[in-house]
Amino acid sequence: MAGVQTVKDVTEFDKYLRDAGVENKLVVVHFWAEWAPQCAQMDEVLKELAGDMQFVNVVFLRVEAEDLAEISLRYDVVAIPTIILIKGDKAVDRVDGAKAAELTQKVGKYVSAVSVTGPVKAAPPKEDLNTRLKRLINSAPVMLFMKGDPEQPRCGFSKQTVQLLNERNVKYKTFDILTDDEVRQGLKTYSNWPTYPQLYVNGELIGGLDILKEMVESGELQSVLPAEEDLDTRLKKLVNKSPIMLFMKGSPDAPRCGFSKTMIQLLNDTGAKYDTFDILSDEEVRQGLKKFSNWPTYPQLYVKGELLGGLDIIKEMKENGELQEALTTS
Repeated sequence: MAGVQTVKDVTEFDKYLRDAGVENKLVVVHFWAEWAPQCAQMDEVLKELAGDMQFVNVVFLRVEAEDLAEISLRYDVVAIPTIILIKGDKAVDRVDGAKAAELTQKVGKYVSAVSVTGPVKAAPPKEDLNTRLKRLINSAPVMLFMKGDPEQPRCGFSKQTVQLLNERNVKYKTFDILTDDEVRQGLKTYSNWPTYPQLYVNGELIGGLDILKEMVESGELQSVLPAEEDLDTRLKKLVNKSPIMLFMKGSPDAPRCGFSKTMIQLLNDTGAKYDTFDILSDEEVRQGLKKFSNWPTYPQLYVKGELLGGLDIIKEMKENGELQEALTTS
C-alpha cells in the first residue's frame, strides 16, 4: 500500500487494522481536521515518511477526527493533530501536536521491531550515540531535555523549567527523554549531569532547574540566552555555517531517506568537506528554507551560502564534471 490512505468509515478503518495485524505491520493514524493548518503540515510529514523505503511496510492512514468521532473516542483523541501508532490492534504510542521530529523518531523506533514478509531494504546504519547526542543538543540554539513536552510535562521539575522559560519568552526546543532510554541514560554520561531536566544553550550545558533558578535570581540567565532572531536571519546563518552546507533528512552516518543517502555518497566521492543539518529535527527550518530559497524539496546543497541545487542537479553536475569544480572553489 503506497501513500497515506484516507479512511471513509469505521468499517474500513477496522479492516485496515485487521489486514495490518495479519502481516504484523505498524499502522500510523493521523487524526486531522481540514480547518487546522497544523494538520496540513503533519500531512506532508506523513507523505514523506510513506515515500521512504525504510517505511515501506508501514500503513499510513488519515482519519477526520470530528466526522469519525467513534474512532477518535476509541483512542482518546481530544485535539488535533494527533498521531496514534498501532501494532497488533493496540495503540503502542502517540504524538500529540505538530511534532515532526518526534513522529519520525517514534515510527523509526517501532518499525525496527516489526517482522515483515518478503525482501526488505536494509535499514540505514545506526548512528553512534555520542554523534547523535551532539546533534540533538545542537538542534536548536536553546534545547531543553525534559520529561514530557511543554504542553504536558511529566514531572514537577520539568514543569517549573518550562514555566521559567515561557515567562521570559525564551524560544526553545525540547526532547522528551521518556521516549528514548538510550538518550536518557547516554546524556547523563555525555554531559556528566545525573538528573533532568537539562538546558543547553548553543550546544553547551547550562544546568538543571536549581542552576536556572539561581541564574534568574542573579540576573545571569538573560545574558547567556541567544538574542532572538527572525527566521530569515537564522536561515541565512545556517546556509553560511560552512562553505559547503547540506540540508538533509537524518545525518551522514544515518540518512533518513534515499535521496539524502545518494547525496551523501556523491559528496563523499568528491572528497570535499561539508557540514549538514537534519531538517527532520527542526520543523521551522524545514518549512522556512523551502520559501527562503524557493526550492520545495530536500536535500538541498549550498556552497558559500548560495543554493547549488537538489539531488537531480547535483547528479547532472557530477556527470558533466562540474561538481568537483563547484565544490573546490568553495
